[in-house]
Amino acid sequence: MEEILDLALKVSEAAEVFWASSEETPVSFQANKLKGIQSKQSSSVYLRVIKNGQLGYAAASGYFDNQKLVDIAIETAQFGMPGKFDFPAPGYFPQTKIFDSDVEKIPVSEMIDLGQRLIDPIIRSTQGILCDAGVSKETISIRLVNSSGSQAEYRKTTFGLGVGGTLIRGTDMLFVGEGQESCHPIRDAKAVTEVVLHQLELAKNMAAAPNRQLPVIFTPDGVVSAFIPSFMAAFNGKVVLQGASPIGNKLGETVFDTRFSLYDDPTVDFAPHSRPCDDEGIASQRTALVENGKVQNFLYDLQTAGQAKAKSTGSGTRGRGGLVSPSASAFIIKTGESTFTEMVQDIKEGLVVEQLMGAEQGNVLGGDFSGNVLLGYKIENGEIVGRVKNTMVSGNVYQLLKDISVSREAKWVGGGVFTPHIFCPALAVTSK
Repeated sequence: MEEILDLALKVSEAAEVFWASSEETPVSFQANKLKGIQSKQSSSVYLRVIKNGQLGYAAASGYFDNQKLVDIAIETAQFGMPGKFDFPAPGYFPQTKIFDSDVEKIPVSEMIDLGQRLIDPIIRSTQGILCDAGVSKETISIRLVNSSGSQAEYRKTTFGLGVGGTLIRGTDMLFVGEGQESCHPIRDAKAVTEVVLHQLELAKNMAAAPNRQLPVIFTPDGVVSAFIPSFMAAFNGKVVLQGASPIGNKLGETVFDTRFSLYDDPTVDFAPHSRPCDDEGIASQRTALVENGKVQNFLYDLQTAGQAKAKSTGSGTRGRGGLVSPSASAFIIKTGESTFTEMVQDIKEGLVVEQLMGAEQGNVLGGDFSGNVLLGYKIENGEIVGRVKNTMVSGNVYQLLKDISVSREAKWVGGGVFTPHIFCPALAVTSK
């Protein structure tokens, strides 16, 4: 990396070299049986340069020639956008704990056993159900050096497991599922299977949903499928600069219910999406996006921060091809006072939405969503009475979150969102 940096600085004003490697071992089950075991390794290097004030870029994996990589980056700079930033100088990174050597030590045989323990209680409980499951471990290594003298280096482990079940009876299809992810090993499958068994129990009876507005409780998984895509777009500094974010001009204004607070926080110990710094060497931080209903910040990388005359929030993330753009690390929604049970008990007629399908097909930038309830339940007189089918819900994130209640209980979903249950008093429901 230092050789690439030295070569780049001979022909440019500033440069940055980013290296990433990963070792992953996924174990997969399909239709109740072990399907496959894999071992994947990858390593890539990314070079950014500033030449005559413009950004150039090159990437390579496997074997490559250092000088050729530099030549490509310099060549692309003549077509690149103006660089609106300086590469960061050396600084302090938070000592976020994200590595556990025990993850690397877990044998494949134990991962196979974990997968089987995810499936077995479910197929014993429900005749005819087909389960897919996965258990995976990964170690990621990151290193960055730039021409301002900054260096960043860290290793991260992740371990995840999950199971999904499909039950087909005639024209009726039921989908259930749950998963967990951590930087620690997860050796107990019981917590995951218990959630799926509870879903199956609630789904035993069928219930009809009316065609009108109803109060709805979104579980954490439901929150992620309905609300998070709009937040990912709205708080992205690049989208704000383009004038496409509906809250881009609402900084400092109260847009949501005062009980709603949203943070981006990659400094939580052993959370799968945590990291000591972003992919540009900016220290990770807890960023308040919404606090007590008021819009507080947007997410910026170095380039968008320079364009917005703001500071990077440590949100620079390398997506496909290694190009940097601002992105959320770990969304955290503040918990409230009510319990999920209390929310249900306060509803005379309504729905619980666990999973939505197709919600992102709406106008995500505008906050609209409309999706089929893949898994949801009917509430009558304060009790869950059965599963709903052929039901769709639709609404607008910014309208719904003006009046909500937030539960005391919360959980991580997919390792990247920590959210409680959210109650909305009125949502459009359509049912056949």
